[in-house]
Amino acid sequence: MHRHVVAGQVAPADPFSAVTDAVYRIDRRWRFTYLNAAAEQALGCRADEIIGRHAFECFPETLGSVLEQQYRAVLADGSPRAFEYFSEPHGRWYEIRAFADAEGLTAFLRDVDERRRRERQQSAELRQLTAVLDALPSATVLLDVAGRIEMVNRAWQLNGAALERSGQAATGVGEDYLAAMARYLDRGHHGSIAAGLRRLRDAVAATTFTHDYPQQHDPDGTWYRLQAARVAASDRLIVTHTDITERVRDQEALAWQASHDDLTGLPNRARLLQLVGEALADGRGRAALLFLDLDGFKTVNDSLGHEVGDELLRQVGSRLVEQVRPGDAVGRLGADQFLVLARDCDTAEAAALAFRLQDSFSRPFQAEGISVPLSASIGVAAATPGADRAHQLLSDADTAVFAAKGAGRDRVHVFSPGLREAARWRLEVANRLRDGAVDEFVVHYQPLVRVDTGEIEGVEALLRWQHPERGLLTPDAFLSVAEETGQLIPITRWLLGETTRQAAEWAEQGLPLRMSVNISARHFSAETLVRDVRVALHDSGLAPENLVLELTETSVAEDPTRAEDQLAVLRNVGVRVAIDDFGTGWSSLAQLLALPIGTLKIDRSLLAAAARLAAGGTGPVLAAIVSLARTLGIRSVAEGVETAEHLQMVRDAGCDLAQGYLFAQPMPACDVMRWASRVRAAGGDSCAFALQSRGR
Repeated sequence: MHRHVVAGQVAPADPFSAVTDAVYRIDRRWRFTYLNAAAEQALGCRADEIIGRHAFECFPETLGSVLEQQYRAVLADGSPRAFEYFSEPHGRWYEIRAFADAEGLTAFLRDVDERRRRERQQSAELRQLTAVLDALPSATVLLDVAGRIEMVNRAWQLNGAALERSGQAATGVGEDYLAAMARYLDRGHHGSIAAGLRRLRDAVAATTFTHDYPQQHDPDGTWYRLQAARVAASDRLIVTHTDITERVRDQEALAWQASHDDLTGLPNRARLLQLVGEALADGRGRAALLFLDLDGFKTVNDSLGHEVGDELLRQVGSRLVEQVRPGDAVGRLGADQFLVLARDCDTAEAAALAFRLQDSFSRPFQAEGISVPLSASIGVAAATPGADRAHQLLSDADTAVFAAKGAGRDRVHVFSPGLREAARWRLEVANRLRDGAVDEFVVHYQPLVRVDTGEIEGVEALLRWQHPERGLLTPDAFLSVAEETGQLIPITRWLLGETTRQAAEWAEQGLPLRMSVNISARHFSAETLVRDVRVALHDSGLAPENLVLELTETSVAEDPTRAEDQLAVLRNVGVRVAIDDFGTGWSSLAQLLALPIGTLKIDRSLLAAAARLAAGGTGPVLAAIVSLARTLGIRSVAEGVETAEHLQMVRDAGCDLAQGYLFAQPMPACDVMRWASRVRAAGGDSCAFALQSRGR
């Protein structure tokens, strides 16, 4: 502290010695009269060097500067002034406050260079941030530590203007962001966003927050994606709002397409299973699934074209929707199959619904000006209490419709546990057939005899499966599965080879028999029948005229043109053709007669019906059929001859051949020779031998 001695007195202490700001005084003649220690350091000179000297002499750079202007104003009006001044010699910014008094002015000088540079840097950063925000296409805001809007970009302002034009309040700088957003969000989305921003502020490491939301009270259904991030080294948040309405609608459209059928617009398999799962979720078992399979729809497509077929499928879907109860769901499984989910429904109610749907098909469908009759086989499966597996209910309904199709067209079948066992058996059969079950196949043979002489003319080959666990199985137990899995043709190919070899072997042993082998319609569509028959005949050495191919009339009706072409080739080679099970199919007689048929086998059901009619005095029904066949040069075979009365009836009708349990049951190959030997020993008349044996 400086002390001044005047006339023996001690001058008072310097009042500005402890002040951190630089302080100096200038009189009205612009001469320095005082500097404190901080002023000496700030101005870079000692007080004794400049006190008494003119200010502009000491600091000529201030002449004509802002500093001179401000000082003169203070001295002129006596009002204090505060301003900032950049000192060129020092290269720094100072904050100056000047106060006038009677003797001159006192100036307080503070170094603010660091603050000024920091503010300038912040200002530059802010300008840069503003430019960046304005360049963003999405509406963006900058939030301060308190969550208030500190800055908005141009896109935000444009959105705000649009809101104001629609009569809504815009959100601007200074508002609490979350409070303002409550005007555009429902409570759930608002709470999620508030929690997300809070986590973002509390996070130690840098992170981001994203949330999609619909704008509330917006007739256009606008969706936005909010993305927030914390500004580096700051507690401020930057939040963008991007319009994702088009993307959301695209996603909704894709989701709809993924869960609905393109052709009918109905829910698809995946969506139906989801709905079934939801219906079963309560565990009460009050739901049922109806599986509809259109009968013979492939024929419609093949004959009328797929455009008509598609239109019919759309109409079927619409008609089903009209018929089901409120709350039920209709879906398309694919191809010509539909599903109906009946909610809150037991087995009886589901069956009643199935019959109502079946009745709705009684009205023909109209497409391209054509009236098309359609029918559907329907499988019904009702859930049991506690059931929660949608796939199992679908499997049960599928099993039920399989049974309905097997029973004939236009049927309703309700699922039962026995059907599930049958389905498991079909799966087992399919697997065993694929794994080589042909090694377990055997052939049994049933004789065909001449009705007039009783002579043994041939045998019909009947396929059997010697199953290792279930014993000897008839074709009914496995051939339909073989057809479904594509194994039927290889099996038939093996059968042709085995039977022709056996017939050739019997012929060498002195028992020439004509071999009849059943052929399916699948062999016609595969177009390998001619080749397979020729290979079997070549390998066995059997004469072609000793082979008879038996076809059911229904199999021929599936593709009569293709059947006619292939059978004609075989007939020219010498192979004979027989129509089996005549009287059970739906083909026309004209269609059958167009084929190169040599034999007509009259089904046992027709024989039984004829027996009933004959008993009632209706007349010889069989005679008419046999007479027509003979007129056309076709031999007739009566199947199912089991009694002496049957034999007499087929004799009276004039049938050429007969087969049935009266003569012999199907037997292994090793028993055929023994049976034939016994007939020969009895005189060679198998009819007489059979009647004699029956009489014992």
